[in-house]
Amino acid sequence: MENELNKIREQQKEAWNTFSSGWKKWDDLTMEWLKPMGDEIISYIRPKNGDIILDVASGTGEPGLTIASMIGDGKLYLTDLSEDMLTIASENALNRGIRNTETIVCDVCELPFEDNTFDAISCRFGFMFFPDMLLAAKEMVRVLKPGGRIATSVWGIPEKNFWVTATMGTINRNLNLSPPPPGSPGIFRCAKDGLMHELFSEAGLKNISEKEVTSKLNSKTSDVYWNMMNEIAAPVVGALSKADDAMKRKIKEEVYQALNEKYPDGNIMIDSSATVIYGEK
Repeated sequence: MENELNKIREQQKEAWNTFSSGWKKWDDLTMEWLKPMGDEIISYIRPKNGDIILDVASGTGEPGLTIASMIGDGKLYLTDLSEDMLTIASENALNRGIRNTETIVCDVCELPFEDNTFDAISCRFGFMFFPDMLLAAKEMVRVLKPGGRIATSVWGIPEKNFWVTATMGTINRNLNLSPPPPGSPGIFRCAKDGLMHELFSEAGLKNISEKEVTSKLNSKTSDVYWNMMNEIAAPVVGALSKADDAMKRKIKEEVYQALNEKYPDGNIMIDSSATVIYGEK
């Protein structure tokens, strides 16, 4: 089992490093899209001056960098499996004049911090990809101070996330891909009602609450949406690599058709829905 978890970690690390350039290219669009979830996380953990805060699965830096700008002489640690993503986060911090951050490449299941270190922890869209979600949650609880606050976001059900299903639904329908084993890392792994509440409770957190947060991916055009998904989404690229050129064209045409049917005015603002989960140690 441990070998299998390590294999998943290495695959994910390689994928995020590979697609980091795409995330950098599309950073403005994706961060605008994901901002409502980050804002909700921030409202839950209530950052204040002097806090020491951990941001897990930081990617290109949000919501960690916004939190860092709110804690004055406190400190914000940005952590991720991917060193290339954290390089982008460091560049973003520098460009915004944020100097109270430190980036650390590490696995959430083996956090390199002492017990009871952090006042709060944020984690936007990380849990779905952690090989062992319970171990990850317990590690976060371990490094959180007594009374500390943690908030995370996970994607909701497929029916509310057309930004995924427009492409992956079309790919699956055409290529008849085998579904991944139950519980495998993936976008909708944490969408089941109550799953994250139960996970937080089992990890030792209390005063747990959940809230749905919706947003729009304002891609404006089908071309922007298609290009972005092909430059940031490893599952899309991986699946399309199995198709010949004719099938790739067919899938692209059907994705565009689905977008045009849903947004006939040509303004492609795609629905998304997530759940933000909060708990206290």
